[in-house]
Amino acid sequence: MAEIIDISGNAPEEEENIFLLEDENGNEVPFEFVDLMEYEGEEYLFLLPVQDDDGEVVILHVDMVDGDEEAYSGVESDELLTILFNMFKEKYQDVYEFED
Repeated sequence: MAEIIDISGNAPEEEENIFLLEDENGNEVPFEFVDLMEYEGEEYLFLLPVQDDDGEVVILHVDMVDGDEEAYSGVESDELLTILFNMFKEKYQDVYEFED
């Protein structure tokens, strides 16, 4: 799930942090924005599914388009995903319970 199809910028306040991503079947899946972190000069979004309670964190790279517009892409490197997820776990160790 790496293609973003909508950011609910005009949504009611309680839905401001909701991203709609498109799954492999073309279905819209809502995700809650959790954090934006920087690693080696690049920014990454951390999202959690709204409807599923599997606890899977989605990490997307923030790409700048035309200087001021954001686009998002999946992180392809397993090594980078591990580093980013470890950063997330360290920051949120008191908020979420992580399985080893």
